[in-house]
Amino acid sequence: MAFNKKRTLALPDEILMQIEKPARYTGNEINMVKKDPSAVDIRFCMCFPDVYEIGMSHLGIQILYDMFNRWDDTYCERVYSPWPDLDRIMRERKIPLFALESQQPVRRFDFLGITLQYEMCYTNILQILDLSGIPLYAKDRTSEDPFVICGGPCTYNPEPVADFFDLVYIGEGETSYRELLDQYKAWKKSGETRRKFLERAAKVEGIYVPSLYEVAYEDDGTIREMRPLCEAAPRKVKKQVVTDMEHTYYPEKPLVPYIRATQDRVVLEIQRGCIRGCRFCQAGMIYRPIRPRDVEELKRLAVEMLENTGYEEITLSSLSSSDYNELAELVYFLIEECKERKVNVSLPSLRIDAFSLDVMEKVQDVRKSSLTFAPEAGSQRMRDVINKGLTEEVILDGARQAFQGGWNRVKLYFMLGLPGEREEDIEAIAVLADQVAAVYFERPKEERNGRPEISVSSSFFVPKPFTPFQWAPMDMAEQFEEKRRFLRDKVKQQINRRTIRYHCHDAVTSELEGLFARGDRRLAGVIEEAYRRGCLFDAWTDWFKEDVWEQVLSDKHVSRQFYNYRERGKDEIFPWDFIDIGVTKEFLYREYERAGQEVVTPNCREKCSGCGAHRFGTGVCVEKGGSAR
Repeated sequence: MAFNKKRTLALPDEILMQIEKPARYTGNEINMVKKDPSAVDIRFCMCFPDVYEIGMSHLGIQILYDMFNRWDDTYCERVYSPWPDLDRIMRERKIPLFALESQQPVRRFDFLGITLQYEMCYTNILQILDLSGIPLYAKDRTSEDPFVICGGPCTYNPEPVADFFDLVYIGEGETSYRELLDQYKAWKKSGETRRKFLERAAKVEGIYVPSLYEVAYEDDGTIREMRPLCEAAPRKVKKQVVTDMEHTYYPEKPLVPYIRATQDRVVLEIQRGCIRGCRFCQAGMIYRPIRPRDVEELKRLAVEMLENTGYEEITLSSLSSSDYNELAELVYFLIEECKERKVNVSLPSLRIDAFSLDVMEKVQDVRKSSLTFAPEAGSQRMRDVINKGLTEEVILDGARQAFQGGWNRVKLYFMLGLPGEREEDIEAIAVLADQVAAVYFERPKEERNGRPEISVSSSFFVPKPFTPFQWAPMDMAEQFEEKRRFLRDKVKQQINRRTIRYHCHDAVTSELEGLFARGDRRLAGVIEEAYRRGCLFDAWTDWFKEDVWEQVLSDKHVSRQFYNYRERGKDEIFPWDFIDIGVTKEFLYREYERAGQEVVTPNCREKCSGCGAHRFGTGVCVEKGGSAR
């Protein structure tokens, strides 16, 4: 395969002129890596199964793209889901799906790596495979096909899509990929069967090979056993964790698209993990323990990335930025560095109880932006149930500091349908939002910056694997809708209603997300059938086909009572129990019980709760000089 330095585009001009945003498919972005495909041992195509603008904003792919392409023997390229306009043309003209860098068919690659970021992208996985000419099911693939591997948050229960993948990477990608690719090179030289490589791969820590396992079910539909079919397949697959954040990969020259992406800015990841233990939050459990990056290295990276991209904004990425010990030092540095560049500093994931008025005022000097707070629940009782650890006093004081710092735009995020929720808890959301607005009017009129803009957003609670609420029942879509209407009416009744706007997530897609979040292998046929009937881009309101999904679920006799609405038994075997995330099932159930008792669990820095994450020997578990419990 000769390297074409001029790189002929896979789509002729006449097609590019017919579609929306042709730059989604032409590649050649700033900082794109160019290699000779014929001069490498491994070609890896990295895929985000959603539209280009969403996929280009994904930090995980930027990190892996940088890492793979630093290796001389590997060339990593990218592909995203074609938007429906191009999807139609590619099918009509039989144009195979192609990678952006070389514009060559995805099927020619050694690996196709697909990121599973959210459950509502599952039909797009099949679109990628179908347009590439790769059999949808792993069992049907031959030596002519690449190995299809997935990674990302949804791999913490990969079972609904397990039949579509040869390999599943569980955990952080910087750790085991090198060993996996070395095994691939050795296998390629050996002349062994495709199955033999899968057995080799299963021995690499963090790699799950679905075809090497068999699932047996009880008469009531629950799992009796998940059994390995060969010695190479371990009973437990251990998630991969980067333990040395100071000597790992991070892109100094991130890709910069020619069209506006969802997150059109430099992203600086300051730490991984979280100490808080919110009982609804999957990320807070699966990414334990907390691991901060060195502040001096972050300063260097920030300058390099701003120089290499020309972006006008830098955002600090973390599950809880306020828990980064050197946050103030880093922010002060960035403010000074960004002033002359006229670059905005964005501080998401800040906790209201940890606000620094001084930091806020300095960021305000650079460029004005809105502030986002996430109380998650309106009443104190409900915040105790979910272990949010915030009081009304702290929330209002945080809002007061924000308004004093010059902000008048505040976004408040809540959830509806939380376990144990009562009507008064929902009403408390509207009351709290009104109290936040009222705090603004405490200030003298001459000090106000116009009227405040208070945005209240509510999503619907979806129980996720590896959280204390993985045992909890989920509301029906009808119950969600009833609660949404109730909250909307309560918001309208508030005294400061002209300052408050209310938005809510869709109930039906939330219900479907819950189905796949805790589903099992028996749902693969459901996903395939929905795809065959035209379901695609299900996360997009304009493209979600509710009637089709309802018909498929009915035709396939899927019980939402079984998957969504029932409370799980304490000892029930879950589809994801074969994964070891460090945090133990015993700890999670203990937290589920404490939720029912409305008891708060201290954060990791206050007191170790014995979750099990200390086994990874890093982060807050050992930062005080010794391993915790």
